[in-house]
Amino acid sequence: MRKILLTCLFGLLFVLAACGSNEGDTNDEASGGKLDELKDSGKVTIGFANEKPYAYEEDGELKGAAVDIAKAVFKELGIEEMDSKLADFGQLIPGLKAGQFDVITAGMAINPDRCENAAFGEPEMMYGEGLIVQKGNPLNLKSYKDIADNPDVTVSVMSGATENAFLKSEGVSEEQITNAEDIPATFSAVESGRADATTGTEMTIKMALESANSDQLEFVEGFEQPDVEGVPSYGAAAFHLDNTELRDAYNEKLAELKADGTVAELLEANGFSEENNMVSDDITTEKICNGEM
Repeated sequence: MRKILLTCLFGLLFVLAACGSNEGDTNDEASGGKLDELKDSGKVTIGFANEKPYAYEEDGELKGAAVDIAKAVFKELGIEEMDSKLADFGQLIPGLKAGQFDVITAGMAINPDRCENAAFGEPEMMYGEGLIVQKGNPLNLKSYKDIADNPDVTVSVMSGATENAFLKSEGVSEEQITNAEDIPATFSAVESGRADATTGTEMTIKMALESANSDQLEFVEGFEQPDVEGVPSYGAAAFHLDNTELRDAYNEKLAELKADGTVAELLEANGFSEENNMVSDDITTEKICNGEM
């Protein structure tokens, strides 16, 4: 009987040890397996907003500066296929958190609030703000302050865009701001008179206006940049908070492509300039997330 009990006991200990070993292997895979998973499949799922020239879809093809940079970086990581998903800008981070995307990239501005919900890569580009009004600029709007000074002025802004906070920081009341799902919808609001202006990142709305070919709208030249935290903005790719290994590997290759001039070439190919839109080495995501910039 004693031998039988000892045999059963050793058998139970063996089973428990085996289960414990398997569980450890599973945890190791879960904690650091995303990069290996993408390399094995050769494919990465990217969420992007239709915001030219950062990321947009044209003739069924994904294009834009942020997209081209992501392609170049992932190619260096041995991941050449991109499964692209179109989403409203405000759904990018929720989709990332829900596991719908491995990465999101559309020149998304890094800011402390977003850093709490996503692991941003290092900055890939910098940019300012722009304003579009009705043809002739009948209200003579040259800044966010001008909008704030006239409570009758309304401005249409894309949902989830940083400009919502920028406007409020410059004194624009919440009652003056209306939201739309995308940039064409904000243009439509101004054209129809439902809003007096729309705002967004300078290159985005300038190129969107050129594509729209509207004779009812105009881009405000000489727009006064708001003196608020977050301007200029620094755009980057963002990853799930649990996928820092993937983010770090992306950053390593991104740094190499910055150093050899590839990033500058890709920016210029998409209408940006190395002089105005490249990010200096002393600007880091850590500093921006901490509110130091």
